[in-house]
Amino acid sequence: MDEKTMETLKKLDMKGVREAILYNYIQEQKRNKLKSYKILNQSVKKGQILFVGSSLMEFFPINEMQQTLEKNCIIYNRGIAGFVTTELLASMNECIFELEPSKIFINIGTNDMNTPDYKKENLIKNYDKILTQISEKLPHCEVHLMAYYPLNAKADFPGVDEEFKKSRFKTRTNAIILEANEDVEKLAKKHNYKFINVNDGLMDEEGNLKEEFSIEGIHMWPNAYSVILENMKKYL
Repeated sequence: MDEKTMETLKKLDMKGVREAILYNYIQEQKRNKLKSYKILNQSVKKGQILFVGSSLMEFFPINEMQQTLEKNCIIYNRGIAGFVTTELLASMNECIFELEPSKIFINIGTNDMNTPDYKKENLIKNYDKILTQISEKLPHCEVHLMAYYPLNAKADFPGVDEEFKKSRFKTRTNAIILEANEDVEKLAKKHNYKFINVNDGLMDEEGNLKEEFSIEGIHMWPNAYSVILENMKKYL
């Protein structure tokens, strides 16, 4: 084996180690977040509004923004960064049922789209299970299925290289998102829930998430959430 090949293998090994460390760190963060929610749930006021989902929900700064609402609301956020539909299914008590909400806003599934073996059918199947459990345990709860937000894989963001773009936008594209939204809307009708598209004002003329709203093409700054909250007001 020549020196060039050995050096390449060493780099690959180091990359694998880094990925394993990052994976373990993210999993530990998820467990800690669930433990924190479990503790917080002991002091929540039941029958309020609940936001649940993955990072795009967790990072919604609703604690600050709800102070600006004319309507007096109590909104709890139980989003967890990195969550896929199977993880929410395994955490329904901590993220939903222990709060006994009167209204739920769900945004879950975009991380499913970023897995190597992504199939829309599996996403919808898991989403259906989530909604079935909610309908059984919270029959009087008003449930809103939020349309997935657009992405921006085109703009150049600080610290974002081509490798990042290839890994994050290979299977998670605006076309895939629009296709998934159609099935989520059908799922909402099946369960007599509401599908809400609160993306008005987020997109540029090409249908991408506006550059000024996004951190790295996926996650969003508070100015984007201000637009979303304005669109959500009539549902709160």
